[in-house]
Amino acid sequence: MADQVRLAYRESGDPEAPPLVLLHGLTSDGSAWDAVAAHFAGSHRVVVPDLRGHGRSPHPGTYSFELMRDDVLALADELDLEEATFIGHSLGGVVAYLLAARQPGRVARLALEETPPPVPLGLPAPQRPPGPLGFDWAARPAIVRQLNAPDPAWQDAQRTVQAPVLVIAGGPESHLPQDEMAKMAARFPKGRLVTIPTGHRVHAVRPEEFRAAVHEFLPPP
Repeated sequence: MADQVRLAYRESGDPEAPPLVLLHGLTSDGSAWDAVAAHFAGSHRVVVPDLRGHGRSPHPGTYSFELMRDDVLALADELDLEEATFIGHSLGGVVAYLLAARQPGRVARLALEETPPPVPLGLPAPQRPPGPLGFDWAARPAIVRQLNAPDPAWQDAQRTVQAPVLVIAGGPESHLPQDEMAKMAARFPKGRLVTIPTGHRVHAVRPEEFRAAVHEFLPPP
């Protein structure tokens, strides 16, 4: 596909173990998952890509959740990931559930950490900070526009996901509407909600509670 880019990624753990893919949030990169990846590498084959426009992956200048989904699917093909668990933070969670709706056989389970619900969020237009950045600035306004005017098909996509889904919410300190996150969890046929009241970056601020919630959700290795 002409619009696809080949993603940079990190890999750890046993290549024969169940695959676990970690998808980072907007303006971040795969290194945001370093501690989580190290923890789960003892029981999983852990794959951590940099999404397009972030980290070591190409910065093509064109950005959308759908393009990012297709990039990750291409990486899954490249790495022969036939069925994996996906954990996505924020932006990465949207990419993950769109992927599960597009190719349900590729996804064993989904854990969505502080993933924006598919309702207009009213986020302010971002202003570029001065100085060099570790990501392509064009990605941020493009993604914010989609979050403020989400495709109505995204709610339908959530209803089609047959894999078990864990939605991890950050509670009242988060900038995301928590009532809509609860509705989103209910929209998944096998969805459930866990709230860890710490704001938007649960895996970074409350790592032990985040790992415990994911461990409880995953099947025994």
